Amino acid sequence: MRPESLAAIQPSRLSGSRAFMNKMLRERWDISIQRFDVNADSEGVVVYSIKAPTMEFSFIGFSRPPSRTARTGRIIGQAWDMMGALIEGAATEADIRSAQEELPKLYTGRATPNTLIWCRSNRSMRVFDQTLEALAAGRQPSVDDLSRACYLMRNTGLDGNGTFGTRSFPSLGPDHPLGGVLQAQLLTAYMMREYSCDLVEHLARLKSGKAVSLDPAIRRYLGVGNGSALGLIFFIHRHPRLVDQWLEARETIIARIRGLEVEAGDARIRHLLDLVRTAITFRKQDRMVYETFTSSDEVAADLNQVADALSELLAHGTLDGEKHAYPLDVLVRRCEETLKPESVETLLSLLIELLPEEADALFAAIDAPDEFSVSPAETVDSLAELVRKDYDWALATDMASPDAYKYVWYKSETAEEPRRGARDEVPEALDLGLDICGGVQSLMADIGAEAPGTTVARFLLKHPQHRYLVARIQGLRGRAYHTPHANINAERFIPIDLVRLMNCGIHGIDKTRDFLNRNLRGVLYHGAPTPNDIRSGYSATWFYPAEPVQ
Repeated sequence: MRPESLAAIQPSRLSGSRAFMNKMLRERWDISIQRFDVNADSEGVVVYSIKAPTMEFSFIGFSRPPSRTARTGRIIGQAWDMMGALIEGAATEADIRSAQEELPKLYTGRATPNTLIWCRSNRSMRVFDQTLEALAAGRQPSVDDLSRACYLMRNTGLDGNGTFGTRSFPSLGPDHPLGGVLQAQLLTAYMMREYSCDLVEHLARLKSGKAVSLDPAIRRYLGVGNGSALGLIFFIHRHPRLVDQWLEARETIIARIRGLEVEAGDARIRHLLDLVRTAITFRKQDRMVYETFTSSDEVAADLNQVADALSELLAHGTLDGEKHAYPLDVLVRRCEETLKPESVETLLSLLIELLPEEADALFAAIDAPDEFSVSPAETVDSLAELVRKDYDWALATDMASPDAYKYVWYKSETAEEPRRGARDEVPEALDLGLDICGGVQSLMADIGAEAPGTTVARFLLKHPQHRYLVARIQGLRGRAYHTPHANINAERFIPIDLVRLMNCGIHGIDKTRDFLNRNLRGVLYHGAPTPNDIRSGYSATWFYPAEPVQ
């Protein structure tokens, strides 16, 4: 899979946030405020109860007065507007006290054994303040102002899976309410959204006796901000099974839908047409500025063409006056020839909604263990055949060119964040990137010096430096989507393509804007139902929200 072909993938029913929200809606999770002790200076403690059908969780948050100088979005910072913890069970005073003492320590702090996530978030100062002033004055905030950010607070860190002593995710098991892909992180992000709305309403009430609550439509419209950068490249390399299974699930359901036989008047086409029109409105109202990605105006124009074709199919059962056995496949093929990649991918993401139960089952079946083990009895000639079959692209990459190792991946000493820089500028840096191309070529060179019948076990005794790569190659045998076909150390490699795959496709973040071809900002849970909606089994289409009418 080439990174540039993945960058256009859009959020869908198979994206983590949408899939998790749909799960909460099906199961009618009950989220309620247990404690909201925050003063007018924004100092205090909040506790939420989150009741899934088989288990209760608690979200503990610590609000702090925002500082325009001390706060930071970086992991090494010392001040955030909110620090919080997601824990299993009803929060006790001991849980609250421990989180309050340990969270500010960050790297030197230790979570309790029932802690799943530590998190941090900051306000969007302008939007939060405008919303606070409006609610305190007894009116709703301006949608025109809100739509330029679409959130009140942004996520600045989610830590779990053993970090700081949090519970490891593999220990949860598939039957745990948060045992699915990324679900503990996604629940925490949703709680950040809810906390931001509850906080602004609470502060407005403290400020004025005539304060009002957010209109439910506006509350749904507001998501939680999210910024991501180079660390997601490491995630993709460390979790190849997850990436592979997710992309396979997506390709499988899309192929099934493209093969549907539909005719004039088919309710599924009517539903798809409604979804496309929803996406057109969403794109037309998008206020974000995109540096390199296709503008929303262009996508909206393309989707209008799709809507016209679907209208013809719905009315007459034809496309351009012709009948086809599989018209959805024909439509997609025509779109691929004439429309922007983001427009085509938007159509594909909406097609998935035509088989929702099948899509949900494919997502639920994703089981992506991180560890690989060596198959020691395999012979090196068999291993070499596997490499030539699955990694021909890596073998064909010119790793002797001056550009091949021009860049290095390292962690900043001052910011504790992943960096990618010219190797000659940081000659002492330890390269943390996964050098698939160079590793595969080195492996094949060493295999070439061995007798064909040599076992992998004996080969690795002689060449232990290849152990991880051999285990990875064997563990991913025959899979199609696990590794980006790219030399990530080359100058021409563009990190933002893979960052966007993670954020848009796998996480489900909307309105993703790129900066410097490596950073991405967007909105998570944009349009998501509120806790009241979840309790009542909200059934309307919530993604691609239109701007609330004022």
